[in-house]
Amino acid sequence: MKFNTKAIHGGQHHDPSTGAVMPPVFQTSTFAQTSPGKPIGDYVYSRSANPTRTALENALASLENGVKGLAFSSGLAATDCLLRSFKAGDEIIAMDDLYGGTYRMFTKIYKDSGIKFHYVDMNDMEKFQSLINENTKLVWLETPTNPLMKLADIEAIALITIPKKILLAVDNTFATPYLQNPLDLGADVVMHSATKYLAGHSDVIAGALIIKDKVLAEQLYFQQFATGATLGPMDSFLVLRGIKTLHLRMQRHCENGLKVVEFLRNHPKIKTVYFPGLSGHPFHTIAKKQMRGFGGMVSFNFVSGEKQDSIEFLEKLKIFTLAESLGGVESLANHPALMTHASIPEDIRREIGITDDLVRLSVGIEDADDLIEDLKQALA
Repeated sequence: MKFNTKAIHGGQHHDPSTGAVMPPVFQTSTFAQTSPGKPIGDYVYSRSANPTRTALENALASLENGVKGLAFSSGLAATDCLLRSFKAGDEIIAMDDLYGGTYRMFTKIYKDSGIKFHYVDMNDMEKFQSLINENTKLVWLETPTNPLMKLADIEAIALITIPKKILLAVDNTFATPYLQNPLDLGADVVMHSATKYLAGHSDVIAGALIIKDKVLAEQLYFQQFATGATLGPMDSFLVLRGIKTLHLRMQRHCENGLKVVEFLRNHPKIKTVYFPGLSGHPFHTIAKKQMRGFGGMVSFNFVSGEKQDSIEFLEKLKIFTLAESLGGVESLANHPALMTHASIPEDIRREIGITDDLVRLSVGIEDADDLIEDLKQALA
């Protein structure tokens, strides 16, 4: 089954009791039993499983070619579930450019857990491999990264982690399964902030893990069930509805992203445009190798290097909405240093390249000409 068909039918079945084409919203906390310990069907309590969430989880597994999908109350809840697999003395290697919430979790929530975190440029393979030892249990990738659009070669890293039996997890939020399938490239786990492109309409908070191995899948399911950060039935329905049009939306996000990039790269006030589809992008070769398109996320900074220029630009936008998040049908603009990545200390932000004049755009599916006109007037 090809992707466009998978998005609509993958892992899906009509409701057996009514024939409903879309899975019903089973807005119930519990399910009746005929005798103690003998439920009428497959469901007992909605924290352990709910038919609407199951429908979403089956669709997620289909899209990412995994054996099991798990749906969570947020992307960070999904990340936290995976991290609960590790104990004091274990070590985790992560990319140096991470979503601010992920960095905050690693450095604040797990700082006293005894788990040691290393942060490294994953394209410096020599340095990356030098950090690996017998305590290394997980490598965490984000590719493309938020907000600098760095990439990591998933397949090349998997060739290192697989023989050493180190888990490889990939945050695939920016690329989506439409553009990239990490499990097919050797990863063990894929994480999504399903709030973003999967749901696609800025109306739900959700997260997901998709797992390649059955044993690991059951372990993570138990951790999800035991800690309870599951996705509710209505939110599951909304994400599943969004997935039905993922392929169509991503086509337009990619098309509009390229047009916006072409405008920005030729504007005299713009210094650098960060977009993996550009031939001059340092990771363009990796992008062509492992992605089927380049998405709708674009970052840039100003020739002046002035923070005030980025603020004034963002305040003048009319069609782009100044807001956190990304991946919705509407175009959004964000100031990483003051918004999504404010939890990262300033010296570390500067070290990895998140400057005070950096702007991140989530290019939506509006008419590209209108988006370019909005950018033009805001830059004027």
